[in-house]
Amino acid sequence: MEQASMPHGDMPDGVCPVVAIIDDDADLRRTVADLLAGNGFTPLPLPDGASFLALGPRPGVDLALIDLRLRGENGLTLAIRIRETMGIPIVMLTGRGDEMDKIIGLETGADDYMMKPFNPRELIARLRAVLRRAGHPGVLPPDRSSSAMLAFGRLRLDQTRRELLDAAGAEIALTNAEYRLLEYFLRHPGRIIPRTELLTELGNDLSQYMDRTIDVLILRLRRKIEAVPSKPVHLQTRRGQGYIFVTGAAA
Repeated sequence: MEQASMPHGDMPDGVCPVVAIIDDDADLRRTVADLLAGNGFTPLPLPDGASFLALGPRPGVDLALIDLRLRGENGLTLAIRIRETMGIPIVMLTGRGDEMDKIIGLETGADDYMMKPFNPRELIARLRAVLRRAGHPGVLPPDRSSSAMLAFGRLRLDQTRRELLDAAGAEIALTNAEYRLLEYFLRHPGRIIPRTELLTELGNDLSQYMDRTIDVLILRLRRKIEAVPSKPVHLQTRRGQGYIFVTGAAA
């Protein structure tokens, strides 16, 4: 994983969110800890769930970054316990081939997931987005003055920060897969895109599962971008062919 250092523009001076890095890979813990420390976070590297739970019911942590495949234990079980007892935002780290686990993880309380190996800038952006949504005082509203935007209807996709915005500029939360799907549609408007092409775009790890994986993502995305999801204006189905994205109509 490449190292990256970015300005701390999202962080007020003197306020650093504490992020627990729960991963049994010592090298990855060290790399992620260095990355976070260089970008306005206070990292807390931990080798397993027991080490995190030993911190007590109030661990002094603002976000938990959890490896899905912790050695000897289940990262999903740990995530559920943290969410139910502590209410801390959770981001899961997953490997290729874990797509169904990612879906389960999001359904059981994770706020987002990142696939390993990941882009350092994307990880930082997504951690900040999760903390913003959680109302953490150490993350300022984003400066979008230099962001690259893709607009459709009344909505805008901020490609720089990987966020979807409504007409008032408020963020509409997207998972990583939903963001990638929407961005791909917006880069290919007005073209019928077959399901197999979308599977390829999202990663070969998805292709081992049924095409219904794409259908589920489409349904979730429509709930977030369409005024009436059952009568989509933007993300339309072409039966037997695939999907087409129409940008011009009002959301």
